[in-house]
Formats: sequence, C-alpha cells, structure tokens
Amino acid sequence: MTGAVIKPVIPATPSPRDGHAAVGIRTARRTLPLPAMAAPRTSDVVYGMAAVDCRGRVADRTVLTALSWAPGDRLDIREAHGLLLVRRDDHGVFGVTKQGHLRLPATVRHRCGLVPGDRVLLVTDSKRGLLIVHPPAALDDLLAHRHTEVLDGDPA
Repeated sequence: MTGAVIKPVIPATPSPRDGHAAVGIRTARRTLPLPAMAAPRTSDVVYGMAAVDCRGRVADRTVLTALSWAPGDRLDIREAHGLLLVRRDDHGVFGVTKQGHLRLPATVRHRCGLVPGDRVLLVTDSKRGLLIVHPPAALDDLLAHRHTEVLDGDPA
C-alpha cells in the first residue's frame, strides 16, 4: 500500500528520556495528589449485610459465628433509638433458628419500619456479646451527616 504520509496532529518534541535535550521546553513534572489513606483497623468488630425475609429471618452466619451463637441459643431482642440490640440470654423469648438464622419478631420489625426485602447492617460487639441491627432508616440518619461533610454540601 503506497500513499501520502499523514502529518501528526501534535508535532513530536524530543524527550529527555530519549537522550535529547528539549530546548526551551520545561521538563519539570507535576506529581498527582495522593489520596489520604484510612487508618488501619484496630477493632475486632465483624460486619454483615443481609435482607430480611417475609418471616423476619436474617441469614448471615458470619456475624452469629463471630459471637459464638448456635442454633437453639435463646436471645433477647430490644429496640433502642431505632436500632435492634440482640443478646444471648438463657431466659430470652427468641432464639437462633435450626438453620442458624436470626429471626426478628414482627413487633420489633414494625417498630423499626422493617419490611421484607429490606437490607440491614449487622454489627457485632463481641466484648459485650451483642449484635446490633441497623435498619435502613437508622443508616440514613447515621450517614447523612458524613455524606454531607464529604461532599461539602453538594448532593451530586
């Protein structure tokens, strides 16, 4: 194939890396800003996310295992400030199901506005033997300020 050579749109300039000195061209490089790194974790908190099914079951064995909870363990479930606090309690009315799921009672689900399909954040506090369930409304409240802070008030 023969034809005319197309001229480059941007003329080539010699680069100092090629062993040529670029005359009259600034060769100082600008460095890209580095993002601030998050501090390393110092907590043994275990997190999980799970959907609430139509019977109030939440299936995340990782958090239950982190608390050493097993099927048949009795639980006390209480609502506090929009969160659900779950503790193992020998006299508890509720329990871990045979399949190893946490079952949230209807009264507690209604109080927190949980409906089937809602995803909840599960947080373990192993020192207290506590599982904290964060419904979507509680997450909205928790994160709204932080998101505004990070986005500097810019919603988009």
